[in-house]
Amino acid sequence: MGMKQPMLAIVTASILLAFAGTPVLAQVATTTTTTATSKPATDLATTYSTFAGSDANATALVDGLRTGKSITLTSTSGTTTGSTTFTPATSQLGYGNVNIALALAKAELTKLGITDPTPAQLEAALNGGTVTTSTGTTTLPGVLQMRSEGQGWGVIAKKLGFNLGAVISASKTDKSATATERRADAGKGKPEVRVEKANSNSGRPEKVERLAKVERPEKIERPEKVERPERVERPERVERPERIESPKR
Repeated sequence: MGMKQPMLAIVTASILLAFAGTPVLAQVATTTTTTATSKPATDLATTYSTFAGSDANATALVDGLRTGKSITLTSTSGTTTGSTTFTPATSQLGYGNVNIALALAKAELTKLGITDPTPAQLEAALNGGTVTTSTGTTTLPGVLQMRSEGQGWGVIAKKLGFNLGAVISASKTDKSATATERRADAGKGKPEVRVEKANSNSGRPEKVERLAKVERPEKIERPEKVERPERVERPERVERPERIESPKR
């Protein structure tokens, strides 16, 4: 009994030393975060890509207005390359408000004759600032700045000289037009198959003109009405002779 206890202790010690010398592997869970672009964000970026100057600028505008974080816009028009970084005057906006803000900014710049704005002009339309055109320098109040002051979109649109409903409808029209252009670009390079519509009257005889309307003969006049002969007067009634009374008996 006394020998078994030392042996058990030795075995136990050996096992512990073996585990102590073996590295213990710990499982570490790796979390992969996948950022997926939502359909509303993609649709808005597609709608305003031409206005923003590029798809990248449009995506930056939508993401920045949506999250309230800084926006960096890059200009590559011609040989001039530059960028502008600014933080929206408002906090996070929903996709509907993002669309309204961009639609109003676009309408305001278009009203000034600016259809291909620079990053600086986009910032001025959103946050406020000055823009220079061929007619002079104009100070813009900034749709986001006005929104941050608690003004409703309808009030902002009215102050800028627009009807909010018309501006939103125009943005939807632009979206449809952009989608049509993309479908047209996708179809480039494919053989064009044109089917000409056959003439519906081909092979048929020409329509015969209607005969001239036959004129009716003139109305025959009725003969004059024959007058009836005058009524013959009846002879006067002959009076009966007086009744002869019979003699009395």
